[in-house]
Amino acid sequence: SSAPRGRVVALTGAASFLGRNLIGILEEDPRIARVVAIDIKPPDTGGAKLRLHTVDLTAPASEERVAAVLAAEQVDTLVHLCFLSSPTPATAWAHELESVGTMHLLHGARQASLRKLILWSQTILYGAHPTNPNFLTEKHPLRADPEERFFADKMAAEREFNAFGARAKGTTVTILRTAPILGPTVQNYLTRFLARRLVMTMLGFDPLWQFIHEVDAIAAFKLAIDSDFPGTFNIVGDGVLPLSTIVRLAGRTPLPVLHSAAGPLVSALWAAHAAIAPPSFLRYLRYLCVADGEKAARVMGFRPVYTTREALLDFTSAQRLRDVRLLQETPA
Repeated sequence: SSAPRGRVVALTGAASFLGRNLIGILEEDPRIARVVAIDIKPPDTGGAKLRLHTVDLTAPASEERVAAVLAAEQVDTLVHLCFLSSPTPATAWAHELESVGTMHLLHGARQASLRKLILWSQTILYGAHPTNPNFLTEKHPLRADPEERFFADKMAAEREFNAFGARAKGTTVTILRTAPILGPTVQNYLTRFLARRLVMTMLGFDPLWQFIHEVDAIAAFKLAIDSDFPGTFNIVGDGVLPLSTIVRLAGRTPLPVLHSAAGPLVSALWAAHAAIAPPSFLRYLRYLCVADGEKAARVMGFRPVYTTREALLDFTSAQRLRDVRLLQETPA
């Protein structure tokens, strides 16, 4: 069959927040001929260009299935978004999805003639450490807790992508490390953390945080789809805020806890499925983990529309509306 007119972009995790929104934007781009969704459930944003292929990346047979889909649809760009936005106690399944799933995907992709591979990663993988510089560049090693599956599987996916890029000459491999994503519609561990009336903080610690607005995160992926930017890029909003200011701007009440008490408390809550994140996340309440966005600005021309502060305020205004609705729906 003859090659399609225009680009063909495939996305894993098509039903995720990033996937759904990217598909909506790609549908409207006249340069895109087809959008291929690879997921276990369909996105709700698809239009006439969407082709849905149900693939479970945790299944061993998914390698052949991916290869067949990429070949049949004549995909030139593959965007890998199939990662959990929040930690889960189901660590074995998460490992199969994120780490093993990435291996299955890349083994399938090796059989196709892809022009471009794009991976979603996160700046929290740098880890929160007292020795961190004020701004971490892409050259800085990923030092998040390797015992924590939520971090380890994503770091493994980066290694797989880099190894693929080293072998597959002629394929552009781009890794976008986003700061924690905030905005009016995104949902993740951070939005749940800031939605609580009482927000746990560490007594004696007030680290600087940074965010990326959901609109800017989506725009960065569209940039990487439209043009070739080999390498790894931090995708972050401008500016930083102390955690104490973030809690205040969110209209929440800080709950300072001694570090020695926080670990056992969060461990017990996590085991009881009552915590937002496991104890490994407590480091981010003590030490800074802030990334430098200079390379993305210089090489990609990426300019976030929202600052860290504006991303937070956009989230909090939407959250206040949700709080009001909740109060109205709660019987007296």
